[in-house]
This record gives sequence, C-alpha cells and structure tokens, in this order.
Amino acid sequence: MPKFSAPGLSLDAARLAPTSAYAERRDALPAWHDRLAMNLQGWLRGTRSSQRSPRRGAEAQMLAQARQDEAACRAASDAGLQALAQQLRTRLCAEGSTPAAVGSSLAVWREVARRVIGQRAHDVQLQAAWVLLQGQLAEMATGEGKTLAAMLAAGTAALSGVPVHIITVNDYLAQRDAQTMGAVFAFCGLRTGCVVQGLSPGKRRLAYANEICYCSNKELAFDYLKDRVALGGSGGRLQLAVDQLAQPPQKEGGLLLRGLHFAIVDEADSVLIDEARTPLILSASAAVGDDTAVARAALDAAAALQADQHYQLQTRERRVQLNESGVARLTEIAASQPALPTSPRVRKERVEQALAALLLYQLDRHYVVQDGKVQIVDEFTGRLMPDRSWQAGLHQMIEAKEGCAPTPPRLTLARMTHQRLFRRYLRLAGTTGTASEVAGELWSVYALRTVRMALHRPAQRRHLPTRVFKTTDAKWQAVAQRVRELAEDSGPGPGPGRPVLLGTRSVQASEQLSAVLHAAGWAHALLNARQDADEAQVIAQAGLAGRVTVATNMAGRGTDIVLGPGVVERGGLHVILTELHASARVDRQLFGRCARQGDPGSCELMVSLDDELLRLYGAPWLGWVARFINHRGPLAGWWWRPLRAWVQMRAQASDSRQRRETLQQDARLDKALAFTGKRE
Repeated sequence: MPKFSAPGLSLDAARLAPTSAYAERRDALPAWHDRLAMNLQGWLRGTRSSQRSPRRGAEAQMLAQARQDEAACRAASDAGLQALAQQLRTRLCAEGSTPAAVGSSLAVWREVARRVIGQRAHDVQLQAAWVLLQGQLAEMATGEGKTLAAMLAAGTAALSGVPVHIITVNDYLAQRDAQTMGAVFAFCGLRTGCVVQGLSPGKRRLAYANEICYCSNKELAFDYLKDRVALGGSGGRLQLAVDQLAQPPQKEGGLLLRGLHFAIVDEADSVLIDEARTPLILSASAAVGDDTAVARAALDAAAALQADQHYQLQTRERRVQLNESGVARLTEIAASQPALPTSPRVRKERVEQALAALLLYQLDRHYVVQDGKVQIVDEFTGRLMPDRSWQAGLHQMIEAKEGCAPTPPRLTLARMTHQRLFRRYLRLAGTTGTASEVAGELWSVYALRTVRMALHRPAQRRHLPTRVFKTTDAKWQAVAQRVRELAEDSGPGPGPGRPVLLGTRSVQASEQLSAVLHAAGWAHALLNARQDADEAQVIAQAGLAGRVTVATNMAGRGTDIVLGPGVVERGGLHVILTELHASARVDRQLFGRCARQGDPGSCELMVSLDDELLRLYGAPWLGWVARFINHRGPLAGWWWRPLRAWVQMRAQASDSRQRRETLQQDARLDKALAFTGKRE
C-alpha cells in the first residue's frame, strides 16, 4: 500500500477489511460510547457554521511552497514540467502528503492546467485541494472552481500511487469532467477512465483500472454491489485466491472495481445526504406471472375507502395504514372482487400499496410517463432516473394506476445504504457549495469534517425581500409581472434587459408557470425531466440578455451560467425561487446560480401559502398569516424568517429521521444475514 499519510488518515493495513477481496475500509460498527461521542460532536458541529479553512501551520507551509515553485514550473518546458511530475512520484511515495511535497505537486498541476486547458488555479483552489487530501469536505461557493480543485487533489494522490474515484451526480458531468481533466492528467502520464450508464462490464473494468476514474454515484454503487454478488458472499482474499487457482477466468473476470481507496465526491451533500434516504438495491427481473389484474382490483378497492374512517394517511413519511374499520370494509369488498388476494395479510398489504400509489405518488412530481413507461423523477435534482424502480410491487401498482404496460417485478440480489458504501473508502473527501446545514450529520455518519473556504472574489449577490401570497394563482401572476419588469428593459440603453432564472420544485409546477408565461406572451425556455435532452444548450443560453428560463432543481447544478454581452452592466442574472425546498441547502444552490466569481446578480423568493411544504409543515402559523394577507395583501418583511426556519427545520428533521431509519434497518438486516454466512 502506498504511503499517503495525513494526520490520522494514513492508508495502512490496519484499516483494511480482512474479509474483502480488495482494498476497502473495515466495516465495523463502532462501540456504543463511540457512536454517542460522534453523535454529540455532530450535534455540536451542526449548531454552528463550519469554520473557514485556517491559513496557518501546515496549510500555510503548503501554500508558500506552491507559490515558491510556481516560477520554476512556469519557466520549464513541457518536457521539463513532465520530468518534474515524474520526480514527484518518488517524492510523494517516500514523504507522503507533507506540506512541502503537496505544495510542490500543486504548483506543477497548477501550471499543467494553465497550459493544457487555459485555467490557472487560484490560491483558494489550492487550499481546497489541501483540504481534500486531508480527507475532509471543502465547502466552496458556487462558481469558485470545485472541479479544478478536485483535479489538483486527485492528481497529487494519483502521483503517489493511490487510485482515485471522482464521483459526480450524473453521467453528463462525469463525461464532461473526464474529457476536460483527462487531458491534464495525461500530460503527466496518468490514465483517466470514465464509467457511465450502458458501458459493458469489460470496459467498466478497464475504466476502474486507471489511476483516476470519473463516475456517477449510482454507477459506482451498483458496480460495487455486482462485485459482492459475483463473490457470492465469500469475498475474502484467501477464498478468492483459492477460487482463482481452481478456475482463474470466472472469479477474476467477475470483479469490476479494484478497491475503494480514495473518493472525491462532487456535490457531496447531494450524494451523501439527499441520496441516503433510500437504500441501494441491485435487482433482477423475477420470473412470475402478470399481476396487473390484482393491481387494478387493489386500486378499485382503495378508491372505495375513506380517509380517517378506513385508513390513516402519513404524508410526510409516505405511509398509509388501514385501521380495523378499513380491514373490515376491505373484507366486504373482497367478497365481490375475486381478483383480490385471498390471504387477508397479503390483501391488506396490496391495498395499502394501492392507497400509497393513489395518494402519495403524484404524476409530474414524483414520476413522469414517457413512451408508455413510468420514469421516476429525482426529487432533489429534478432529473429522470430511468434505471430505478420502486420496490415491493409499488412500481407495478403505479404502472396500473397510469394504464402503462407492467414491467416484471424485481427480485433483490443485493442491497446497501449510501452511508455504509462511502464509509468503506479508505479515504473519503468531497466538495460542495452547500454543506453547512448538514455539517453535523456529515461528521456523525461519515466522520467527514466540513471546512468552509474563503471566497476568491467578494460576493456581489443581492437578496431581495421575500414576498408571500395567499394562492398559487396570485403568485404566478406576480412572478409573470416580475419577469416583465426585469427582462423587458432593466438597464441603460435600448434592447432586452436582464436574464431571469425561475426555479420550481416539480415538473408540474414548472409547466404551470410556463403556461402562465405563454398566456402573458413571454417567450422562455423550459427545463425539467420531460425536456432534459437540451439541458446543456438551455443553460448555455440562460445568461443572455432578456433570456427567461423556467427550470426545476436540475437548473445547471455543476455547470456555469455565463453572462452574455451587456448583462453585467444591467445587473447580472436574477433568480426567482417560486417554492421553498425541504432544505435551505437546495434554496442556496439555486440562488448560487447568480453572482458567481464576483459578478453582479440578485435573487428573491416568491411563495404562496398553499405551496406543499408550507401546507405540510407550516402549522400553526398559516392561519394567522392568511388572515393578515386578507387585510394587507402580499406580505414581505422580517416576520418571514421564523416561519421559513420553522418549516424547513421540521422538513429536514423528517428527512434526517428517514435516513437514520434506513441506516438502522440496513444494520439490522446485515446482522441477520451474518447468521446465514452472507452479507449484503
């Protein structure tokens, strides 16, 4: 194992899982007192903002070394610079990640990036790379250059002999960054791979075998689970060696990865927090008959039941439970519905599932129908997840609800939570623009410290007062009027005004707003899970003068909205958020689309009292606010802050509880499987 040390983070044999076929961290549940201490530390970290990266001690030494070496790197020829990189291989392997060695390495990579892609890393990006190499999370404001910072850290680690996975939230970003940064790595003799959906197992294996591999979190997770299935639950090195002696091609060919050494997770809050609410499940089609008739019968029976009288609806937890009266009524219905299951327990489960499909999973919010198929929409990114399906028959129930052809039920082959997977990396690091709100959870779950980086240039973003309306219709009309004020002519000279980005939570809301703008005669671009084919082009034009873009959360996260000619003079991009999100992090992500890298820009929030989040979590405030609006009209002012804090605090607590329950359920299942000699 290469020597790549940092305080408390050396990649040594003591951290390796003894029963794994390749390098990964020991998967052992900490003792109860250690868990208590980490939870307490996490709570304390979560009660205050993450601290800025300190410019003293080892970091200051690293930065001074990088500045000192930059002149020599700038003066060197291409061949001379490549020779310096090769010398660093030996030095990093011998010294480890000392401030002097890392500073010299970052100086080389800074110059290579300047020559190859025309981007010179500024000091804040060097500091962020140092934070990543320590196994921490660097919170960098939107537009501060997280991609380049990750490249600097990955290049330094790879030169020392440590394989690196750079993990992104989707295939588009993985391909884009692998293509751009792959040329930088190749300059110094490092190979870059990229794993995306549709790649064959052989090509995946070759991509993971490179020094640096870009991939999405979903592709990586399922490839890891495929390895666990290929090993048949006997993943020990000794067992694998014996199997290879007996039949070399089969077992070795079945493994895709070569280990979990060092991960740099881009948009880490999305991957490690938002995605962690549901477990990763590797499944295969089950050989069973068509269950469409049973699903339709269950939907008909569910439609005949009454809320509160026959069942309790738990919207926040997405759960429906029949009560005794409901079970009795269902027994009466079953007498005239021969398609319903005869078993009372199975019948109850199927009807509860049908109620969930009818009441908790909404078209154009949780899923869309495309080409006759139900496609799940990622609630946090707004993107389609064509490779995902709901488990335990729920997906087939929703297909029956929408009149779609049923897909075969899925049989679970392996499962694991995001938490357990990423804790298995020998070193875990990440970048994001929004992590302060979940710094405590990142520490207590992943032992991942969040470090807020300083701004390269002072921010010029202006936050305008929030406006609250009583109804959605009133809000949409006010938004349309606001768009006209800004985009028509909001600056000196004739011609179009400022570009405007309008953010919504769901496909349905984005299309409602689009219809309002069409009725007002205002041309605009629409970006959601239905219209995602031209995402890059839409985002590329979103900064042009007078351009109006309506988008869900997928509005260019991971990409820059470049301002067009004359836009800076008119005030930059203006962002309007039309609904609160469950987490203030997601609000900050959308607001971060404007005023990047010192550019001007502004943002505001325009919501209505019948928005979903306010209805679910706003009591007991909403009645008072509605009465106030009746007398005063749309509200704006200081009073909004406590209401917003209350709503998002309750929503985040609910999401956090679901993540804890998912992790606890996974631990219980793993413990039960241990008695059978199997894992995952």
